[in-house]
Amino acid sequence: MKLYDGGKIISGLIIFLAIITIPIWYNLASGTANYKPDPKIVTDAEQCVAEKNYMREFHMVLLNNWRDEVVRSNNRYFLAPDGKQYEKSLSSTCMKCHYNKSDFCEKCHNYVGVDPYCWE
Repeated sequence: MKLYDGGKIISGLIIFLAIITIPIWYNLASGTANYKPDPKIVTDAEQCVAEKNYMREFHMVLLNNWRDEVVRSNNRYFLAPDGKQYEKSLSSTCMKCHYNKSDFCEKCHNYVGVDPYCWE
């Protein structure tokens, strides 16, 4: 079986792969491939309403659930896994520890390209 215009096809595939992988090569060359944001937490609190890994991954789900439960069911308190009770409030609970939006929230949100609406 003969491959018609094989040279053009292979050249096109090589150019396509080079273009599609430019972001990878750029990040490796600039040293930003291993960058991870380091949010600053300034607080006297011993822990958050949930464990660190859970909050890192699911904080927006938690906040959305809190909002829905407060508005729809008038359920205003959250019982943490450690038995401590917290008010379901971004401003009264979360903002006590995470009050600096630029040093805490924006570092991670900008890193992953997310534009949260909780501050509006």
